[in-house]
Amino acid sequence: MSICVNTFSIVASDPKDNSYGVAVASKFLAVGSIVSWAKSEVGAIATQAHAKIAFGPDGLQMLEGGRSASEVLSALISDDPGAETRQLAIVDAH
Repeated sequence: MSICVNTFSIVASDPKDNSYGVAVASKFLAVGSIVSWAKSEVGAIATQAHAKIAFGPDGLQMLEGGRSASEVLSALISDDPGAETRQLAIVDAH
C-alpha cells in the first residue's frame, strides 16, 4: 500500500500595493518555515519537494539586486545537482 503525500503551494503578487505572499498546505508540520519566503516590494519564493532552503534567502537577495524571477530561477538551479527533485516558484517586482 502506497501513501500519497502532497504539499501544495501558491506564490502570488498584488501589483496595486506591491505586496507578495506564499500559502502552503501540507501534512508536514511547520512546513511554512521551509517553503515560504517573501519580502515586501521584492518578491516571493516557494521551495518544496526536496526543498533546498537556501533557495529562499539566496533568491530574495538576487531579486532585491534587480534580477527577474526567471533569471533567479535559472541561477538557483544551474549549479544544483538535485534540481530535478525540487519544486520552485518565484514572483518578482518587475
